[in-house]
Amino acid sequence: MKDILKLENVTSGYGDLTILYDIDLKVSKEERVGILGANGAGKTTLINTILGIADIKKGRVFLDGEDVTNLPPYSRALKGIGVVPEGKRLFPKMTVFENLKVAASVTKEAKLNFEKNLDVVFSIFPRLKERLNQKSATLSGGEQQMLAVARVLMRQPKIIILDEPSQGLAPVLVDELYKALENMVNMEVTFIIAEQHVAKVLNFVNRVLVLEMGRIVFEGPSVEIKDKLIGAYVYK
Repeated sequence: MKDILKLENVTSGYGDLTILYDIDLKVSKEERVGILGANGAGKTTLINTILGIADIKKGRVFLDGEDVTNLPPYSRALKGIGVVPEGKRLFPKMTVFENLKVAASVTKEAKLNFEKNLDVVFSIFPRLKERLNQKSATLSGGEQQMLAVARVLMRQPKIIILDEPSQGLAPVLVDELYKALENMVNMEVTFIIAEQHVAKVLNFVNRVLVLEMGRIVFEGPSVEIKDKLIGAYVYK
């Protein structure tokens, strides 16, 4: 299967600070990849490298076969990368509907398919339909996370990247979030998830890579290494 994302021997960081070293990564279309590691291991920097936020000091990044190493974040977003950032980053004074409308305004295709994509979002997150005219700042933490994911869906991305999606959520809301993600599996979307909730992410992804001190120290199918990784990273 064709790679939708590829990192070749990438070293990256911020300014004079180097955080990731010699990263080689291939992600196939519609694959689900988990990024695991302790705090400070480089998970968010790897995401920022894919997004074009981190500084690439060496190596190249390809999106759907195109070299995007030198493209800024907004250009990569227009080419099909959507991100649910840590901390959600919604427009707090806007309603649920307004947040979704703004997200759909990014590309012509998303604008044209607004109503259709809205129906898809409501089929996955029916609670958002009930909160349609409610300001996002007044939503519960779980509802805000649902809106953050829904907002990305409105843009019809090829890749959805989630950075610590379960952070700060009660266990029942984490379950609800991952059930919603399961309902998105047949949408021809590739998922990359950086997460500390190891058991949940291992049940969802096909493959995982583990980062330690900015390097990939393990990579393989999630079903083969589930017990080993849950034992090593105690976040259950």
